[in-house]
Amino acid sequence: MDAIIRPEKADAGHNADSGRLREVVVLSKKVYIFLADGFEDIEGLTVVDLLRRAQIDIKTVSIKDTKEVQTAHGISLLTDLLFDEVDFTDADMLVLPGGMPGTKYLAGSKPLTDLLTDFYNKGKKIAAICAAPSVFSGLGFLKGRKATSYPSFMEVIAGDGAVTSEDSVVVDGNVTTSRGLGTAVDFALSLITQLENQEKAEEIAESVVYRH
Repeated sequence: MDAIIRPEKADAGHNADSGRLREVVVLSKKVYIFLADGFEDIEGLTVVDLLRRAQIDIKTVSIKDTKEVQTAHGISLLTDLLFDEVDFTDADMLVLPGGMPGTKYLAGSKPLTDLLTDFYNKGKKIAAICAAPSVFSGLGFLKGRKATSYPSFMEVIAGDGAVTSEDSVVVDGNVTTSRGLGTAVDFALSLITQLENQEKAEEIAESVVYRH
């Protein structure tokens, strides 16, 4: 679904233009990406960047008790939200970036794994890249499913029952997995395709001069 454009009246009584209608973009899809200390910079922020270019409302969520998170390469940033202040009922998709030790922290967060399990059981979309598909496999989500991950985690997800693939991005039902930093753009574009359409994904790819 494309972003919805709704007319909104300007405040009255200011100037000659005050009665004109302004266009307000209402984003049509909602995505949350979960960040922990040690998440892989490019994998997390590429998803955020490209989905926002596609006018998808993606929010960064800290699983800590503070919004300050440090990436795997020592960059500090502030997330949009704290996990405890969101109920996620409006989410169309949940996303996990990889990186270490970020993936271990994600896997060790019971509130997060409970949320992922609820979404998975309802057939709602979940996605993970690099080491993070191991979070899904550890929860039993990949058993009998085609999936991929960072090379050193392929044995892990296979041991949990995944049918492994070396494709850059694998979509099997409501679960999307991808390989790592080098496939982050493909991963993000796949999410855009799923949430919007192929045309929008191609538009974003062209706008950033991406050539696969």
